Amino acid sequence: MICLWNNFHQLAAKNDFPVPGEPLYFLKGNNSFLAHGETIRVPVSYSGKVVYEGELGIVIGRRCTAVSESDAPGCIFGYTCINDVTAIEILNKNPGFAQWTRAKSFDTFGAFGPVIATGLDPMKLTVKTVLNGQERQNYPVSDMIFPPGQLVSLISQDMTLEAGDVIACGTSVGVGSMKPGSTVSVVIDGIGTLTNRFE
Repeated sequence: MICLWNNFHQLAAKNDFPVPGEPLYFLKGNNSFLAHGETIRVPVSYSGKVVYEGELGIVIGRRCTAVSESDAPGCIFGYTCINDVTAIEILNKNPGFAQWTRAKSFDTFGAFGPVIATGLDPMKLTVKTVLNGQERQNYPVSDMIFPPGQLVSLISQDMTLEAGDVIACGTSVGVGSMKPGSTVSVVIDGIGTLTNRFE
């Protein structure tokens, strides 16, 4: 799973981040993958805040290397919902090294599903995150700095993308922490609802 950082104009403006000139991304470990309905677990080695990040996910449909932006949509099989869970206090714990992989790749921290939807215009979608029945995120995909086709093209210049790879498009405003016992849902009309408990 390839995950974008700072890929929405509204979030960049709120945090006074400069708009990036190219996609900024990290990789999330395969061990973190979690299905709809399964439980996000508090890591044994960490006792700090754990945050939800509702995101649109791109699912790659065929092997692609250095594809043009015009050809990139043909490499996309479909779209899904993602909760890019983060142990936020680990991220910048060491001032000499930002720990993106560790903070993002604990077991169960990569929830996605419940389906892969095809035939959608992603720029017409809206991502919502609901925590314990209260809406916490509601943002349009059209606010994305690098939209899906451009993301696939640019990332494929760096690395070969394989069928089944997932690109998490990044999140926007409204990210917050979860307490054990919480239920969190990422809702994208046209795709579905990804729901997981946090224990």
